[in-house]
Amino acid sequence: MNQSASLNETEFWEADPIYFPLSCRIVGTIVQGIIFTVGFIGNVLVVFVVARSRSMWSPTNCYLVSLAVADCIVLVAAVPQEIVSYYLPGSEWIWGDTGCVLSVFCQTLGINASSLCVAAFTVERYIGICKPFLAQTMCTNRRALKIVFCVWIFAVLYSSPWLFLTATFPIFYRGYPPLKMCDHKLSREEYLGYYFTDLVLFYLIPLLLCVFLYSNIVLCLINQPFTSSPNNTAVSVGNAEHQSNYRTSSRTQVVKMLAIVSGLFAILWLPYRGLLVYNSVAKETFMNVWYLMTSKSCIYLNSAINPILYNAMSAKFRKEFKRALFRQT
Repeated sequence: MNQSASLNETEFWEADPIYFPLSCRIVGTIVQGIIFTVGFIGNVLVVFVVARSRSMWSPTNCYLVSLAVADCIVLVAAVPQEIVSYYLPGSEWIWGDTGCVLSVFCQTLGINASSLCVAAFTVERYIGICKPFLAQTMCTNRRALKIVFCVWIFAVLYSSPWLFLTATFPIFYRGYPPLKMCDHKLSREEYLGYYFTDLVLFYLIPLLLCVFLYSNIVLCLINQPFTSSPNNTAVSVGNAEHQSNYRTSSRTQVVKMLAIVSGLFAILWLPYRGLLVYNSVAKETFMNVWYLMTSKSCIYLNSAINPILYNAMSAKFRKEFKRALFRQT
């Protein structure tokens, strides 16, 4: 995740390498190490839990599994290299040309796919709650799998240019042999065009879509009438009302969980997105190492926190997680 657009040059010169302060290295290593470990294990468990339990097979969970896979890709492609970079001089890259290309591609792929998954499950919940007749044909497992497939095809195609627009370049520091850095083969103007397209497609549009649809979902839940058969007795009416209230409560809980996932996506991405926008227009770039480390940690936290939310807000997920972790043989 480069912080600014690269110059279209083949060599880079800096008199002295810049090192992260020791305190920054320690904090970054511990915090991001915990985020990586918890996030990777948690997302793998989400995939495992849904895959092994047929009762968990639902359109919403199809999107959550896809989101978990995307988050794993982001964590694996970004966090280990980020931690290693705290102990290297300047912008040194040690993972070779192939590692450079794959790292940028996988980060872009995972980030874009996760954004599309957030948008997809928001639309699915909107249809399921506000358009119940349409939901009978639209909100099915088969259709959800088709949409997930299309999401990943689009994300791969959109991210694939980075396989050809990323490379390593020589960089020279005083007192060091020639080193390599990983950067883009783009001018500043070209990079900014690509970045602002990313910003609109994978941040602003999903964010506005979520705000609009969740507002409508809340209105639908508030105004949702209770319906019962005209032949119901007082007892059956009471039972039906209880079942209706239970379904509404269950739906509301799912919507709350997904809304929080969407809200955290917007909030945790804002510091880094804001930094890139500011540096794109400012005369002097802002590169405070603590802010940079914190903003990147927020991105990694966004990829790690969802399994914790599922356990905190969904009794069904908690039950299946416990079965997966403590299954008796």
